[in-house]
Amino acid sequence: MECRHCGNQLTIIFADLGKLPLSNSYLSSTDLKEVEKCYPLRVMVCEECWLVQTENIVEVEQIFTEDYAYFSSVSTSWLDHTRRYVDQITVMLALGKGSMVVEIGANDGYLLQYLLKKGIPCYGIEPTHSTAEAAREKKLDIIEDFFDAAKAKELADQKRQADLIIANNVLAHVPDINNFVKGFSVLLNPHGVATFEFPHLLNLVQFNQFDTIYHEHYSYLSFTAALNIFTYNNLAVFKVEEVSTHGGSLRLYAQRADSGKRAQENSVERLVEKEADAGMTTAAFYSGFQNRANAIKEDFNSFLQNAKKEGKKVVGYGAAAKGNTLMNFAGVDSDLISYVIDRNPAKRNKFLPGSKIPVVSEDRLKSDRPKYVVIFPWNLKEEIVEQLSYIREWNGKFLTSVPRLKVE
Repeated sequence: MECRHCGNQLTIIFADLGKLPLSNSYLSSTDLKEVEKCYPLRVMVCEECWLVQTENIVEVEQIFTEDYAYFSSVSTSWLDHTRRYVDQITVMLALGKGSMVVEIGANDGYLLQYLLKKGIPCYGIEPTHSTAEAAREKKLDIIEDFFDAAKAKELADQKRQADLIIANNVLAHVPDINNFVKGFSVLLNPHGVATFEFPHLLNLVQFNQFDTIYHEHYSYLSFTAALNIFTYNNLAVFKVEEVSTHGGSLRLYAQRADSGKRAQENSVERLVEKEADAGMTTAAFYSGFQNRANAIKEDFNSFLQNAKKEGKKVVGYGAAAKGNTLMNFAGVDSDLISYVIDRNPAKRNKFLPGSKIPVVSEDRLKSDRPKYVVIFPWNLKEEIVEQLSYIREWNGKFLTSVPRLKVE
């Protein structure tokens, strides 16, 4: 296989999780009668540009379907994060009624709603019908399509260029990463700014976050790899911040390389050095990750088997894609985890892909009073523990498995 950015031949295997179903393809009761499709999930490392990427591409149309069930607004902590970002970027760029902001991957309008409240003109691009409709219900202007260089040119020709383009947790979701990033330099005004947030590969490796690997994440990005991709596609990064979301992410600030006027800040060079010191531009950094993933899988499975033997009920919280990766990699089904609770109505009364564990409302937790609640979206652990603190009334305990098994 050739690298999707630079074309170099890939030989280093980072992780191989076997054949798994698509992690956000939730099943109806009718679907349970059908044979579920599974796809290889193997991730490779490019030794030329250091982009880490899935080996086999599942077509985006198979993943981002009409009934795509990931709605960003479900998480209150994520909404708080985006509200703070909007306040900050509004001041930084002096955004106002004469500005134009575009969000790529606008989802259900979780972020654009705050710009709308400030009276700042904006629109979003979102390929999934379910989330696009939710955004429109917030009175937002949504273009229901995928974004690439051709779409950017079409919008620029319509005089819809942007002073700010936002892309939160989208960069990993595109198979043709060059075509995608190129679109930003096409759609940006000459002195415009684009911001990108994505999980930092450094944390994924150091904290064993293998459950964030799934088919819709085509790329796993270091800052070094992102710089290579952006430079190739006429974007210059002038600032970077490390943020806590999604287990540790990066927020990059970029401008057109041919017309941007902002000076590069010291944060850029500091992070390049930090990654180099960690060894991220050496093959050795990526070795051993598979063994650590295997160890987590075995510990998790062993715990569940022992709980079953002891007659202690285990349920899950958060029908998250990362939980589906963990459970399907570990071979867990409803025999070991009775059900998973989720606040998202689009997921309830369905079944998890692969494991076929039912997704139910929180009321079930209160009536069943299980001994253990597995928190699958561990990045939202504090929010969930606070929300479900009442399980302490019956001596219930929380369980997380990444970066290592922990019961508390």
